[in-house]
Amino acid sequence: MKYTAHTERDGRFWLVHVPEIDQWTQARNLREVEPMARDLIATMLEVAPTSFEVDVEIELPAAVREEWEESKRLLSKVDEIKASAAAAAQRAARRLADEGLTLREIGQVLGVSFQRAGQLLNR
Repeated sequence: MKYTAHTERDGRFWLVHVPEIDQWTQARNLREVEPMARDLIATMLEVAPTSFEVDVEIELPAAVREEWEESKRLLSKVDEIKASAAAAAQRAARRLADEGLTLREIGQVLGVSFQRAGQLLNR
């Protein structure tokens, strides 16, 4: 059986709710959350603490969650921009190669090493 330990910060402690048994416990730090939830479940159900799985879910405060989502959204944009920049660099290198420039010349014109110029052309 699998149980969920919904966890949220409350002052100095982490409150832990296990909805499958509708019981609460607390932990002083995140390392203690899973063992405390496991102990709670084992005690309430009178089973061995190793006879089930515990999935810890940490609930972030709304403001933190919003900032984290914004961070992920921006990082996704960064990845898109990097991919576009790489494609543009490859096109520039290809145009120079099509005009007959050597790898060393391409590197010098673009301000990169000739090895990097070769990488741009081989992609």
